[in-house]
Amino acid sequence: MLSNRTVSVLKWGRCEAYTAVYPKVPDRVLNFSPLPSLSSPNRNLSAFPAAQREHLHQKMSENGALPRLGKVLTADTMNANVKKVDYAVRGPIVQRAVQIEKELKEGVKKPFEEVIKANIGDAHAMGQRPITFFRQVMALCTYPLLLDDNKFPEDVKNRARRILQSCGGNSIGAYTTSQGIDCVRHDVANYIQRRDGGIPSDPDNIYLTTGASDGIVTILKLLNTGEGRTRTGVMISIPQYPLYSASIAELGAVQVNYYLNEEKCWSLDISELQRSLQAAREHCNPSVLCIINPGNPTGQVQSRQCIEDVIQFAAKENLFLMADEVYQDNVYAEGCEFHSFKKVLFEMGPEYSSKVELASFHSTSKCYMGECGFRGGYMEVINMDPEVKAQLTKLVSVRLCPPAPGQALMDLVVNSPQPGEPSHQTFMKERTAILSALAEKAKLTEQILNTVPGISCNPVQGAMYSFPRITLPERSINEAKAKGQAPDMFYCMKLLEETGICLVPGSGFGQREGTYHFRMTILPPTDKLKTLLNKLKEFHQKFTQQYS
Repeated sequence: MLSNRTVSVLKWGRCEAYTAVYPKVPDRVLNFSPLPSLSSPNRNLSAFPAAQREHLHQKMSENGALPRLGKVLTADTMNANVKKVDYAVRGPIVQRAVQIEKELKEGVKKPFEEVIKANIGDAHAMGQRPITFFRQVMALCTYPLLLDDNKFPEDVKNRARRILQSCGGNSIGAYTTSQGIDCVRHDVANYIQRRDGGIPSDPDNIYLTTGASDGIVTILKLLNTGEGRTRTGVMISIPQYPLYSASIAELGAVQVNYYLNEEKCWSLDISELQRSLQAAREHCNPSVLCIINPGNPTGQVQSRQCIEDVIQFAAKENLFLMADEVYQDNVYAEGCEFHSFKKVLFEMGPEYSSKVELASFHSTSKCYMGECGFRGGYMEVINMDPEVKAQLTKLVSVRLCPPAPGQALMDLVVNSPQPGEPSHQTFMKERTAILSALAEKAKLTEQILNTVPGISCNPVQGAMYSFPRITLPERSINEAKAKGQAPDMFYCMKLLEETGICLVPGSGFGQREGTYHFRMTILPPTDKLKTLLNKLKEFHQKFTQQYS
């Protein structure tokens, strides 16, 4: 033992020694070669006491004896496409709304008592009650011992038994087949056939999905290909639901905008589709046309003639059609009716029904159900090349299966109680009440917003949202730009801070240059919706006066 021991530490790679003096270091810790090679195992300093080991490691790092290792994953090294993703529905305003809610709970004084979130189509979060039949069957599926409880109607028990018998081990906790539970896919096909007036639907063309979003992204993955001018172009409506722009950005495809006609109640003009397509062909390969009907965020319902025109356009230009139909039960305006793209396609005859490639999507999250958290959905593919379909089946198998509870709930949506069954009367009463209330609130929203100078709102024909145009004073536009914000973002943030109302600025959905909008849901209970609309009216008048 020595009272002091001088340790020579080689700076590997430059053959430069540094000296560190440690008191009372035992000989056994110095049994390494004084000149280790670059691959020497003696880089391990574990034999030293912790404090000395840390100091020695620091000295070696400073002088190059150890490589300077930063994080593998940084903002510079991460996938650049992910940084391009933007999802306004849960963007900065919503994040600030969450902070404000915490502040209110902590006793921070605000000019309001609660945050009213009208930013997202989450019906149950806004107070809508679940459909009794759905929750009863789901209760039995998740806790089968309740099948012996005589409080549950027989049709509820029969549905639960049928679903459980189709699951591995009679448990909804088991993996399912990747395409989805077989009996559910058959029920979806039967539902589509009934909905479309007898036009056949093949269960083998049905894929159960984790909400409609999962199916949409999966189809976009299949379509995405090429580089430079051969990159896939995806035609989406503006305004659009940000899932589309976000997915296109993540996949590195090209977003091709076509504008809806606000002056004609957000209608779709074929001449605008043609303009958009021709312009896009200068820099990419447009190969898919996405349609949302009824519309989100704009609430329009497409006429049958419009759908025919779109199908003819897709056939002529050889485009794959994606029909987002998750709001198919949400139609309120007089004279409007939902027509599925598949139904219209087949009624147009073999010239189109044997040629046009179509994927259509539905979900448990919207309509009268509002069961967003279960993440249930399906897609039906039509005229898909058999080899591509095999690849689709392979692709969905990578994520094993959609959530089994979501599949079960999807089954209840497409196989609801029938006349003569014990649950039918209650089911129809609840369903009708929800849809009637939504129709009432759609009209109320349009009426009140159109009484406000500087706000113009088209009729909410369907879906769950209004997308009014707002006229903003020049001073507010200039102040927003000085802060690096979109003018309608600036407006919505002020609205949140002063009233507690959380909306999404139109810039998050896309809009024509020089126009400004916001999207708000019509989901809050009627009393709260009236409060929201009146507060909004007062705010807009005050805002306009302040910046005029």
